Amino acid sequence: MTTDPTPSFSDPLTFAVPKGRILDEALPVMARAGVVPEDGFHDKANRSLSFATSRDDMRLIRVRAFDVATFVAHGAAQMGIVGSDVIEEFDYSDLYAPVDLDIGHCRLSVARLASDPHATDSVSHLRVATKYPNLTARHFERQGIQSECVKLNGAMELAPSLGLARQIVDLVSTGATLKQNGLVETQRIIDITARLIVNRAALKTDPRVAELVAAFRTDAEARLAEKAEQAA
Repeated sequence: MTTDPTPSFSDPLTFAVPKGRILDEALPVMARAGVVPEDGFHDKANRSLSFATSRDDMRLIRVRAFDVATFVAHGAAQMGIVGSDVIEEFDYSDLYAPVDLDIGHCRLSVARLASDPHATDSVSHLRVATKYPNLTARHFERQGIQSECVKLNGAMELAPSLGLARQIVDLVSTGATLKQNGLVETQRIIDITARLIVNRAALKTDPRVAELVAAFRTDAEARLAEKAEQAA
């Protein structure tokens, strides 16, 4: 008599996705890996946070980007998609980012008022508005500057003009928002892409997680090969 070596997993997988800029690019990538949300997911009037998917054994949760990392790191979600900025900011030991999805491209940068051209000249202490206090502190520390980080979750561009902070550290894509608010980008801290993240324990114990990692990796490698072929 033989037995099936694959254990039975009755609990559904939870896949966390971020609200905002990454999601539109992530959805077709997810679909190619076999993760397709129910129809109501696309309804902008739908305030639900949890959704069924095309898989009977998976649900999708839609939360803030920083919360995606928290849910996955603590095992409340087994997998998710989030920007590498969030991974670098929190550095959770239980978080593993096995696949660069090559979407959600932007950068984390320092910016200041265009009318303040000498914002960091000969200073040892600087007040900076950001939602990335750890990355910000490490960046300025490398320059011998102690940064006092004022935590903001939005409207970062207002901080210098209102005197809250002399500089900001925030995500930049085209730079249009900075320009419209009288700011200029002065330093690039890190380049950012969206990553597939998984809970380390779930990856070791649930074969469904490993299978999905392989599906996302296959898709990412195929897109990378296509890019290389087009560039050749």
